[in-house]
Parts: sequence; C-alpha cells; structure tokens
Amino acid sequence: MTTTFKHSIFIAAVILAASFAVATAIPKNSSDFIRVSCGATQYPRICYRSLAGYANAVQQNPHRLAVVAIHVSFSRAKSMSGYLASLSPPAGSYNTDLNHRFKPDPEAAAAVEDCLSMYGDAVDQILGSLNQMRKLSGAGEELRFQISNVQTWMSAALTNEATCYDGFDDVADGPVKFDFSRRTTKVMAVTSNALSLVNKLV
Repeated sequence: MTTTFKHSIFIAAVILAASFAVATAIPKNSSDFIRVSCGATQYPRICYRSLAGYANAVQQNPHRLAVVAIHVSFSRAKSMSGYLASLSPPAGSYNTDLNHRFKPDPEAAAAVEDCLSMYGDAVDQILGSLNQMRKLSGAGEELRFQISNVQTWMSAALTNEATCYDGFDDVADGPVKFDFSRRTTKVMAVTSNALSLVNKLV
C-alpha cells in the first residue's frame, strides 16, 4: 500500500468522522435544539431545565430561544429583588437562627440594602434587553448594533448580580445567608446562560 493511498484513506476517515459528528449534532426536535444550544452555555443543565418548557414557542429558532432565556432571567431577577425587599425590614436583623430569633447584624443590613439597589438596576437592564430583542430589525451592521446593546445590558446585569453576591462575603454564616447564596447563584446562572445565547446570535 503506497503512502499516498494511506494518506487518502486517512483523510477520508477524518472527513467521514467529521460528517458523523456534524450529523449527530443536528437537533432532532425543539427540545433537542434547546439541549444542544444549552450545551454551549456555562451552566448547561440549568439552561435546559429552565428553557425546556418553552420548546413549542422556541421551535428551532435561536432568536426566540435568546428571547425566552432573557425572559427567564428577568423573571428570576425580579423575584430575587422581591426576596431582598422581604429581608429589608426589620433593618439590621438578618442573622437569624432556625426559630427566627433575630440578632443584630449591621453587615447583613448593609449588604441587603446594596443588593436591593443592584438588583433594581439589573432588573431594568434585563428588561431593556428583553424589549430590544423583541423589536430587532434590519440586518448587517444595524442588527449587530442592536444585539451589542443587549450584550452590554445583560453583561451589566450579570455584574450587578455578582457584585451583590460578593457583598455578602462579610456577613456571618447562618440560614439567611445560606438561602441568599442559593437563590442568587441560580439567578446568576440563568443570566449568564441568557447572555451566552445572545452571544451566539452574532
């Protein structure tokens, strides 16, 4: 067997393998499309679980998927903002035990107030992104400019969420801090995933 012939066989095998990989990556239905798309995000399992219920609305449309992902991010961020507001009264009393006996905690009070402001901004930024995505128009540079606005706002929202999370570092450990960390981590994950899906549009 000549060297040229061996190389030809090798190249053919590589092409065949690549073709098979592409074929297996082609979504079979809307749910599979969401699963494949979520595979490119930082939190693929959370991505799929949060978006799979919208398969009928998404079909296999990347733009619709990004819109739905931003909608989920908006809903979660707004819910988190409400949760933080519920922690605000009584001020300075967030370090509690399981029997809800309050103990003064000025670090927690300050962290919650800061988070309320940051999540207020994040909600506005995500809502702005959602509104922009719902009225995308044009093509080429005009379309890229509109999507770049969404990328900027979603990035800013994610930064606000992360800064809020970091602000609880100095808060004493306890049930409230644990619950806060659990909730805000999930919000950051869906916002990060939404941004990833928007990035795939350009």
